[in-house]
Amino acid sequence: MPRVTMTVRDRVAEIVLDQGPVNALDVAYLDELIAALRRASADDSVGAILIVSALPKIFCAGIDLNGVRTGDTLAVHRLLEKLYVELADVQYNLGKPSIAVIEGAARGGGMTLGIQCNMIVAARNATFGYPEIEVGLIPAIHFIHLPRIVGRHRAFELLFSGRAFSAEEAQNLGIITHVVDDGKTRDEARAIARQFAARSPLVTRLAHQAFMRFNDYRVEIGHTTEAFCTVAATADARAAIGRFLDRSKGGS
Repeated sequence: MPRVTMTVRDRVAEIVLDQGPVNALDVAYLDELIAALRRASADDSVGAILIVSALPKIFCAGIDLNGVRTGDTLAVHRLLEKLYVELADVQYNLGKPSIAVIEGAARGGGMTLGIQCNMIVAARNATFGYPEIEVGLIPAIHFIHLPRIVGRHRAFELLFSGRAFSAEEAQNLGIITHVVDDGKTRDEARAIARQFAARSPLVTRLAHQAFMRFNDYRVEIGHTTEAFCTVAATADARAAIGRFLDRSKGGS
């Protein structure tokens, strides 16, 4: 069964993430997502793209920590190259507006996926966070993303506390663009996407390329990958990840 599916309706591609229990990102899963985004980008019948989760309480909990726990630096580097570089490049070059539709929890790598979209539309019950510090890792890519969105000092507090925060706070910080009543989030996102898709495909593509180029941060991404891998290789990180995963199993 595919873990990533795509349907097209009214010139809007809806890419659905469906890997229980928490949409944890591994290399194969990211390959499926990247392939779906490339299909949507190349499809002339698509004018805008939504990324949604099939799981009712989770958008994406981030990277699969089981892979990081092994201490295999090369495997971790490969995973981050997929998430930080290859996925980022695909989203950068879409040529079409993309919207992350977040219902439930978005954490760590789930925030990476969402923020690399052009917009985030969230349910009122959605929650957000950067919990990497709590499991002995660092939210490396977000050292680039977040200060540019919310400011240096607010970003530091969120990234170094690891605390969860609400959709209302995320909107006030400028992370998300719309907060929608629970149960209406996808309809609102689809309406916005249809509005984007109704524009000239050529003008939209050129405008999207210009917008992404003027806001390009990709030259700095390689440094964040190396920083994450350095921390992940430490004994402290492996021990903290192990404790977190053991607690998660005990609570499931």
